[in-house]
Amino acid sequence: MSDQSSVTTARADAVAEATRAVVQEFLAARIAGDTPRLVELFADEVDWMLAENPGVPWIRPRSTGAECATQFTELMEHTVPEDARASVDAFLVDGADAVLMGHLSGTVRATGKAFEGPFALRLTVEDGRIVRHHLYENSLSIAEACTPDR
Repeated sequence: MSDQSSVTTARADAVAEATRAVVQEFLAARIAGDTPRLVELFADEVDWMLAENPGVPWIRPRSTGAECATQFTELMEHTVPEDARASVDAFLVDGADAVLMGHLSGTVRATGKAFEGPFALRLTVEDGRIVRHHLYENSLSIAEACTPDR
């Protein structure tokens, strides 16, 4: 292996490790409900994507780090915290990008209905902060849980 490719590999490994560390901090802050730490972890401007779901009060467009961080607070206001579950089955890192895949479930406070399903979360980290947050989840199950019975 040439000296140049060794340096390139070492840089790529360092970027991946930095990404992994930020994502682990993000997960710890989410679990702890530490909104101020989440604000610090998100960049000032974030490429936020979550499938539009007009019947779900915590799902809306966001673009600033502060807006992104408060999504957790809004989620907890509209769901039963004791019923919230999330498991991560895979945590993949490639340079500045990380993908987490797993399963989530919860109960909507207003209706008492449960939701559940798989999720995939793609995060991109630049300069120690999250610049991309794309979440793919079972939006139909969540929308149904937010819809009151007639």
